Amino acid sequence: MPPPLSSPAPSPSLPCFLSLLSLFFSLVSSSPNSPITLSLSASKPSPPPDPYRNLRHLVSASLIRARHLKNPKNTPTSTTPLFTHSYGAYSIPLSFGTPPQTLPLIMDTGSDLVWFPCTHRYVCRNCSFSTSNPSSNIPSFIPKSSSSSKVLSCVNPKCGWIHGSKVQSRCRDCEPTSPNCTQICPPYIIFYGSGITGGIMLSETLDLPGKGIPDFIVGCSVLSTRQPAGISGFGRGPPSLPSQLGLKKFSYCLLSRRYDDTTESSSLVLDGESDSGEKTAGLNYTPFVQNPKVAGKYAFSVYYYLGLRYITVGGKHVKIPYKYLIPGADGDGGTIIDSGTTFTYMKGEIFELVATEFEKQVQSKRATEVEGITGLRPCFNISGLKTPSFPELTLKFKGGAEMELPLTNYVAFLGGDDVVCLTIVTDGVAGKEFAGGPAIILGNFQQQNFYVEYDLRNERLGFRRQSCK
Repeated sequence: MPPPLSSPAPSPSLPCFLSLLSLFFSLVSSSPNSPITLSLSASKPSPPPDPYRNLRHLVSASLIRARHLKNPKNTPTSTTPLFTHSYGAYSIPLSFGTPPQTLPLIMDTGSDLVWFPCTHRYVCRNCSFSTSNPSSNIPSFIPKSSSSSKVLSCVNPKCGWIHGSKVQSRCRDCEPTSPNCTQICPPYIIFYGSGITGGIMLSETLDLPGKGIPDFIVGCSVLSTRQPAGISGFGRGPPSLPSQLGLKKFSYCLLSRRYDDTTESSSLVLDGESDSGEKTAGLNYTPFVQNPKVAGKYAFSVYYYLGLRYITVGGKHVKIPYKYLIPGADGDGGTIIDSGTTFTYMKGEIFELVATEFEKQVQSKRATEVEGITGLRPCFNISGLKTPSFPELTLKFKGGAEMELPLTNYVAFLGGDDVVCLTIVTDGVAGKEFAGGPAIILGNFQQQNFYVEYDLRNERLGFRRQSCK
């Protein structure tokens, strides 16, 4: 996920995308067993310096991302650094090609395609890296500089990962079994929250510490809007990084957002060896819930659904209607965990229950003017209070796992700590209402300073509080 993912951007137009893609085609030649740890950091497209406006930006980004997730358009263990960014996302450095070229990609558990900005001609519209040339500072992969770069063939079965199993019927110039087919896999266009990206599929070498992964399928994007970096999809689909590497589990620890846009990083661990059913010491586990497979809603099958049972505010049980807790036959409802969403989203009916209980327990005057500026609510004026207190917020999951959120994970202090706001968003507060899809999306702001493990072999999520610094 690039920051705020969701519905198609108004520009550039689809014909513009296709014309640039066709130009690109004429320029491109058609010619692990131990854990890997990568660094994980946070990212930023020059948000406004005003903290109120910046919060408004993150609220809007979270809602746009939620809208996208609710209504989508469409090996060895290793460790990598994980960086945090002020536009609300976390990124990892990944290396592709021969010799390797390293680029920062957003870690996104809510999508499955891995793609990077590609070629010297890459264009990114409305990307606030530079006022004179928005694309000038975006690192791009150069296929011509890699001896292992190959455009994916139309008859390659992996082309169907993006375009569906019937894509080979579009390979008019090739026999299905032809080994010498020169027709390429059709271009892709992917819609995210606030932007769009388009390009062609490549077969490349993914260079991980101590091991290269050949024939890794990755998107080579030549045109995007509002995408500050490429994306590494960590969802359940076949083109995702965990799927292509055959990972048994992956885990991360999200650095506090106070380290946004610094050189500080935490770790993302990719584990391709763990065949044990044993639990990691100290973790609370909850099983993944069966993903709904709904016609026309492929993305729902990519998400990681959790069995949220109830929420407590200050120890008081908030009674959420059961129909929102479990995804129905139409795919609507349920809770997902998403590293690409900033503030946790709750469907309006759920949010009102939580916010009302929170307001009951905070004995302070509402700061409605701040609510109007930031898009967050409820906000409270706590100036003059020597020791303001706030109710604890706890999420309780199937299997008995409890996520007791620290205060900094669900409130934001503003105005020299004179105002405090609940950092959960919902329909209609900062944008139009939207129906369908997950009822709750657990965002990365609420996951700060938690160690989170996706145990894919045993179909469960584990977590514990810990300092990620």
